[in-house]
Amino acid sequence: MLLEDLHVVLKVAEFRSITAAATSLDMRTGTASAALKRVEAELGVSLFVRTTRQLRISSAGEKYIPQCQQALQILSQAKQNMKDGQDIVEGELRLAVSSDLGRNLVIPWLDEFMDDYPDLSLRTNISDSNIDFYRDSVDIALRYGFPDDSNLYGFKICNVPRLTCATHEYLAQHGTPKHPHELSEHNSLNYQLQDVVYDVWNFRHDNNDIKIKVKGNRISNDGDLVRRWCVAGKGIAVKSSLDMAADLLAQRVVNIMPEYHPTPTELWLICPSKQSISPAVRLLRDRLREKSRALLSQLVAKNMLDESVLS
Repeated sequence: MLLEDLHVVLKVAEFRSITAAATSLDMRTGTASAALKRVEAELGVSLFVRTTRQLRISSAGEKYIPQCQQALQILSQAKQNMKDGQDIVEGELRLAVSSDLGRNLVIPWLDEFMDDYPDLSLRTNISDSNIDFYRDSVDIALRYGFPDDSNLYGFKICNVPRLTCATHEYLAQHGTPKHPHELSEHNSLNYQLQDVVYDVWNFRHDNNDIKIKVKGNRISNDGDLVRRWCVAGKGIAVKSSLDMAADLLAQRVVNIMPEYHPTPTELWLICPSKQSISPAVRLLRDRLREKSRALLSQLVAKNMLDESVLS
């Protein structure tokens, strides 16, 4: 029985399939099957019950697999501790990031980061859907909003105001709203996540909260597409100031009703466990903080954001 065989066992338990486990580990199905047989032969028990249609964990597997996972985590942490002491920056970064933020900002930042640390490799999951660290095989996620699971570990990257944006051409044709109530007369570009359309926009002005139900002819579950529609002059969108930064600085869009502030958010780098916080993750955290602060500072310098965002 080899140490690598135990990783196969855990993947088979995760996917309930030897073929899917092999695919995840980039090996042949026969190789994964042989690894599983070696472990079962060493233990003298069957960890899985196999039928023609499915594979499920046996009673022996239910006892052994959690302890196997803990043992591998301890070994991984011991290896990581050695690397921490030597300041080694290597391995694979498996990062999940939202569509707009990922494509237009973070990927270029990561390219620079990897140029500085050539022993790193990168695997990205670009999606606006909620991430399951176990299911989606990612180690870290860059997401808007404070992590709502107390079992996760997170590093705050920066404060992120949201802005109400439109093009000069759209406003010239349809008029510029002065108050959120006037948004009902405009075409809103709305975001959807898991069949929930976010068509209620919240604003704050002089310590008063304003909630507006908007309507529009375009809805997408891809934040990048909502931004593209906005830049194309198809309507008005409420978006993260980071997502819209390049368009604002290039004057492709303008922030309208600046005294009415959409609900702000925060950018967080989230890890499923302490074991995921490697030297590379810490360096990436610092690089993301540096890059995002520099971009927000440009918006502050152009009076597009209040300097309090940098505090």
